[in-house]
Amino acid sequence: MEELKEIYDRMTFLRQKGVKMKDMAERAGFSPSVLSAIYSTVLPAYFKNREKGMGEEEALNNALVWVNNVSKKKLLGSLARLKDSLFSTDYQAKAVPEDARCPFLVQLENNVQETMGRVFNFSGIYISYSISSGSRSLKIEPYLIAPAENGNYVEVGHNNAYGVTHWGTALMNGFNHLYLMFNENPSPQLSLFYICLKLPMYDRPPFLRGLYMCFDYNYNPVARRILFVKYSDSIARDEFLKLKGELKAPEVLDEKEKAYYDYTCQVEDIIRMCNIPSPRMTEDDLRVEKKILSL
Repeated sequence: MEELKEIYDRMTFLRQKGVKMKDMAERAGFSPSVLSAIYSTVLPAYFKNREKGMGEEEALNNALVWVNNVSKKKLLGSLARLKDSLFSTDYQAKAVPEDARCPFLVQLENNVQETMGRVFNFSGIYISYSISSGSRSLKIEPYLIAPAENGNYVEVGHNNAYGVTHWGTALMNGFNHLYLMFNENPSPQLSLFYICLKLPMYDRPPFLRGLYMCFDYNYNPVARRILFVKYSDSIARDEFLKLKGELKAPEVLDEKEKAYYDYTCQVEDIIRMCNIPSPRMTEDDLRVEKKILSL
């Protein structure tokens, strides 16, 4: 299945050139939704499974679980045709007029530059405290907030409790809020993980309070309270990378950690969603979900 990597890389190249998914799908004889699912979900999941040590068959079977419009038989039977269509023709991307750009995205780009001049009071290494997704443990994870080496944006780093480091960026709403944003999955699959921190009227505050949203193990969105405690004013990457995240059970917490636990790990500090068995898409589903969550 080495063709899967070639196909993925070629599609990535064409997308970077501005070629639309529907144009690639039309030439390959796929529906746009199917080709999009293959590119954004199936292939990234397949590569991730292979990195975990799965065999090719198992990795692909596991990846296909996440979509309902792609069959293994059809995918494998269409690889040669898909590859030929992607490599045999030079696609010409249409130029996008300047006034056709999304105003909101332009605003975000401008804010990236503005944030560079405002973040100095909040840069450094922090230790975050929040409730774990899978237990009542206190989740303790390091974060880095610092200007990027190229000086073009604010870089944020996150060492999670499971040994994975994520890199993202930050935006500021004046001096009221600081937003930290990451993608938990490899591009192009988007799994947005973001934090909104309330900024106090205080010079170099020792801690920041906020909320963050991510996905649970079933890809349901979860919102939690989070506390950032200043660890160091250093913005050195190597110092940050030495720090590791961890989970600590309530009975082994010290006095400060107990205070952080009481603030972030109570019932009211988390909002969850869950999958509804056999949904009917009526108001009854809403009652069923709340009942499941109360168990």
